[in-house]
Amino acid sequence: MSLVLPSELVVDRFLPTVRAMLAARLAERGLTQQEIAAELGVTQAAVSKYIGGESGGDDRFRNDPETVATVDRIADGLAGGEIDGYDALAELLSLVRTLEDRGPICELHEEAMPELQGLSCDLCVRGLDPDVRAERDVLGSVRTAARTLASIPGMAEYIPNVGTNVGMCLPDPRDETDVAAIPGRIYAMGGRIEIPANPEFGASKHVATAVLAATSVDPEVHSAINIATDDDLLAAARAMGIDPLEFDADYEDRDDHLRTRFADRGAVPRVAYHRGAFGIEPATYVFGSTAVEAAELVEDLLETISA
Repeated sequence: MSLVLPSELVVDRFLPTVRAMLAARLAERGLTQQEIAAELGVTQAAVSKYIGGESGGDDRFRNDPETVATVDRIADGLAGGEIDGYDALAELLSLVRTLEDRGPICELHEEAMPELQGLSCDLCVRGLDPDVRAERDVLGSVRTAARTLASIPGMAEYIPNVGTNVGMCLPDPRDETDVAAIPGRIYAMGGRIEIPANPEFGASKHVATAVLAATSVDPEVHSAINIATDDDLLAAARAMGIDPLEFDADYEDRDDHLRTRFADRGAVPRVAYHRGAFGIEPATYVFGSTAVEAAELVEDLLETISA
């Protein structure tokens, strides 16, 4: 029996192919060979071979739709400065898991270990704890949402003085430790959006309160983003067919107050706001089923304002 780990195939067959694909895509997007080498962590000579088509690789990956889509997404993000190495790594790890589930890696593994053929082997995916997958998905959504906010033109004007945060909870959350957010919040500095750290669970009590209140009324709502209250933004929401819900800023139990207001409305609104009070800055919450969905709604609202 030949004992071959799927990770060996990832290193020997998958990684060289994806590096070659990425090098070619980044060259098409105007990066120099030196810049590509820095992004991929390889030598400039290797990049030259990748671009020249001398690196070989496996056509099963090169022609795989999921691989092509992921490589294009990473290339666009790296070339545009919208993602970093951490996000690229997360994308590739997610792709590997997909390709191990009856994909090209699985096919190569069965060729390398004929003993697996006909067994409907699922060893690569069976061991992945559903709870771990859920946490990873939530953290990934918050991270992507934060970067989406940072890329929106004019977003800095809608960052309140106390900062903005993106929160998203796990299914059936118990408390704020089941809500992921950005530690230290997101701030605007010199017209730029600063994201101080990668998301963590239990990182924000403020936005977690809104998330937990919303999901208690509508279990499909898992995320909230707080931004500055602005009449133009509220008008944009109405123009998009959204009826913003106003609530009282001056209350003792924020969680109970929000739950009551949502219950009175009969649903969690996509946009809820207050006008502030003594020592309380006006705030607007944008809700979504995921953090990415909430961030995309913020982007749509600001595009409507500027239109």
